[in-house]
Amino acid sequence: MSVCGAARCRWALRRTLQQNRTRTVCGSGSADGFREKLQAFSGGSVELRKQQESGIAVLTVNNPARRNAFSGSMMLELEQRVCDLESWTQGKAVIVQGAAGTFCSGSDLNAVRATANPHDGLKMCEFMQDTLTRLLRLPLVSAALVEGRALGGGAELTTACDFRLMTSDGVIQFVHKHMGLVPGWGGAARLVRIVGSQNALTLLSGAKKVDPDFGKQIGLVDEVLHCSSGEGQALSHAERWLAQFIKGPAPVIQALKKVVVSGRELPLDEAMKTERSVFGTVWGGPANLEALAEKPKHK
Repeated sequence: MSVCGAARCRWALRRTLQQNRTRTVCGSGSADGFREKLQAFSGGSVELRKQQESGIAVLTVNNPARRNAFSGSMMLELEQRVCDLESWTQGKAVIVQGAAGTFCSGSDLNAVRATANPHDGLKMCEFMQDTLTRLLRLPLVSAALVEGRALGGGAELTTACDFRLMTSDGVIQFVHKHMGLVPGWGGAARLVRIVGSQNALTLLSGAKKVDPDFGKQIGLVDEVLHCSSGEGQALSHAERWLAQFIKGPAPVIQALKKVVVSGRELPLDEAMKTERSVFGTVWGGPANLEALAEKPKHK
């Protein structure tokens, strides 16, 4: 990456991490023409349900007739749902799942065929990279709930979450090679950071199926849930597992996620500056003062 490119990345991330940042309007910008092209390929939906009491949101990729593949309109809906989550001040976590007992099979082939030229392909790549990067940078703890199969772009979607939970019969498979492609939604870069370059090369070049045991072995899967796909129990299992990481006030959970994001993506000096800034938003805050009041004073 060039010096200018790295500087732009740092600036964009700092802007994302600022608590009182000015937000851009979702769905606007120079890609309007391409958005219209995506909108022409409709079908399915991306649904968002916020649970105010628990602070957990559930994001559902819903297109069962096509194994939850993303149509063009669903890509636009995903961006809108991420935009909504970015402004959810009372949220703590988000679970990403697929409908009807399967996760996601990537892109709808109708949309793929219609954009099978270098210009549109790069536009789709840029659009989905941006959306999934924003998903990963959300100030919420995120978990991909993999029931059934996560294939191609669906496998990439799992890497845009902090954790990956898998049912006993789940499978993650980067099948891009079989389509004459490489990952384009940022999945390869994220995969290397999760499992290391050697394991990433094995998964990508071999289009290797990752079952729960192998996923745990290489660090791609964080937890195997004791249920099977489609039984209707996976979500409740995932919520219980996630609860251990989101105990406490939402501002504190969000602050913790922000400092982890900065530590993961920024150079050390920049990350520490961000950490100081985020620390200042919780120091002396309600949660901090309440915790101090509960601690016995030193004699």
